[in-house]
Amino acid sequence: MSPDTKKKLIELSELPMRQLVSKYEDHFGEQCRSRNRRYIYRRLAWKLQADDEGGLSERTLLRANAIAGESLFRVTPPRAKKPTMEVARPANWDKRLPPPGHVIERTYKGKTLCITVLTDGFEYDGQQYKSLTAVARAITGSHCNGFLFFKLGQSK
Repeated sequence: MSPDTKKKLIELSELPMRQLVSKYEDHFGEQCRSRNRRYIYRRLAWKLQADDEGGLSERTLLRANAIAGESLFRVTPPRAKKPTMEVARPANWDKRLPPPGHVIERTYKGKTLCITVLTDGFEYDGQQYKSLTAVARAITGSHCNGFLFFKLGQSK
């Protein structure tokens, strides 16, 4: 690397971010989408060194384009997930529970159980219960935590 290029690299490392982005856009002819200082500096350093030493040969560029054309890499970023519509929940509503009107499903002993969430409790098999624990007790016949039984509020 020439002394002139080394001097340019030292100057680049001392530039404020705004000027570094401006230099990037001048050298690459495209808008800088990153705001990572280290990334921008490295790309500019590579470009200055490549310009100083002649860059890649034509044969290497053709081969790289051929390999890139055959690659299975994603060219575009994945689509953003659509925001889900948030249903209004009553005041003091437990965050582990879905909003009223939703159905909690759980398979237990080969049978799919459907529990409807109400504003004042839960409905299972035509009967109303005040808590998930009461529903779990009615299903299993023994005491167990309703949130654990229905796997609610657990991180995945």
